[in-house]
Amino acid sequence: MTVRMQERKLEPLGWPMIRLALVIMVGGVTPLIDTTVVNVALHTIGDGFHVGSGAVQWLTTGYLLALAVTVPVTAWASDRFGAKTLWLVGLMLFVVGSGLCAAAWGFGALVAFRVLQGIGAGLMLPVMQTILVRAAGPTKVARVLTVVMLVATIAPIAGPLVGGLIVTSGSWRWVFVINVPLCIAAIALASAYVPHERPQRGRELDLLGVLLLGVGSTILLYALSNAASSGDGAALRAWPPLAVGVVLIGAFAVRSVKLGDRAAIPVRLFAQRSFGIAAGVLFLTGVALYGALFLIPLYFQQERGMTALQAGSILALQGVGSLLTRWVGGVVDKIGAKPIAVIGVLGCSIATTPFAVATSHTGYLLLGAALIVRGGALSAVNIAVSAGAFVDLARPDVPAGSAVVRLVQQLGGSAGTAILATVVAGFAVTASPAGFHAAFLCSLGLTMVAVIPCLLLPTRSRAVGTVAAPSTPSDESVREPGRPR
Repeated sequence: MTVRMQERKLEPLGWPMIRLALVIMVGGVTPLIDTTVVNVALHTIGDGFHVGSGAVQWLTTGYLLALAVTVPVTAWASDRFGAKTLWLVGLMLFVVGSGLCAAAWGFGALVAFRVLQGIGAGLMLPVMQTILVRAAGPTKVARVLTVVMLVATIAPIAGPLVGGLIVTSGSWRWVFVINVPLCIAAIALASAYVPHERPQRGRELDLLGVLLLGVGSTILLYALSNAASSGDGAALRAWPPLAVGVVLIGAFAVRSVKLGDRAAIPVRLFAQRSFGIAAGVLFLTGVALYGALFLIPLYFQQERGMTALQAGSILALQGVGSLLTRWVGGVVDKIGAKPIAVIGVLGCSIATTPFAVATSHTGYLLLGAALIVRGGALSAVNIAVSAGAFVDLARPDVPAGSAVVRLVQQLGGSAGTAILATVVAGFAVTASPAGFHAAFLCSLGLTMVAVIPCLLLPTRSRAVGTVAAPSTPSDESVREPGRPR
């Protein structure tokens, strides 16, 4: 039997399957690159609208928050309307949002249009997984997703470079315009080549739960972003919205417990030890990852006098680092998630330290090397923790668990961006370098906190037949059940 299995040849992917993967990635890579492209342009956008870092962070926070809150809707909507229809709707919302961002007449309008972009991305990214996994089937899914992951690794490297080049040579509005032709091409190709699915009537959408989560999270992040403002009584004024946000999210949790599997996000999953711990780690790494993606380009442009292109080139080193730890998935299979997660968090903390103590004389070689280590460490943590998140979940809970994993990291990214931007803004009236030092120290502290739940992760993976959710801007793809990267 063993000989027969070794002699058995894999069924070729075939051109239709390869074509479908490429068609999907034309649209799927767009929001991945957009995240890093826009981050490099934030300093220029803030100057153009005469707003500080405390306000400009909402271009990132609003986008990530809209993406996160949209994710719970996609599982229901894919069955109700069909994955192809939802994919096309997501692409249309993203391209309309991009066009409106490019034409924005004021900062408030730009934030609103970024939210529209986030909703489109929130529909696209999970549906991309659904379309490819269903079309590939169990015998081809790993190879198809390997092709997708190779394409997706372009985002964290090319995004900062493209953003820097655009801002340096032209208007910041072009960072949004470049999405338009890609999305239009993706819509045309998807209309022709993505297979149709018959809509199915499943469970009803928990619309109230989605609203409670979305509104509560938005108000909570608004309170956090204003808590450290420089105005008199700013911290005191933050308490009422903070309380309202906590009450709304508490109401969402109570409703989720009451509805059980019919809830938008079943919070009962957090009762599973490995899943709840992993979700906590992913929230904190989301804070560290997305918060730094916002903070680092601003630091190099504001404090080191770099152009957007130079800052983007240095930020791309973090993407290079993430590529260097793609082999971690095989190690996790052998020794479990905990050792890799703990080492990764400590490595990320060490690599953040140079930024927390940097002066105007700190060498770029040190900071560049720190970014490579930081990117590799965060990628290793996310791969390991994503693999360990599902070891105790039953198979029927895996789709909901995947949505929760994506949701908590996106919310962590929103919170991290808001918190770090607020810390920088709080020092703006006295000394800007002190603000960046404090923000990086805050990021360092939040990252170190993640060591505690990492120590509680399972030592050895026991997962069978699980699907881990993507974890970084370069990981917005999926993997074969039971095969963490």
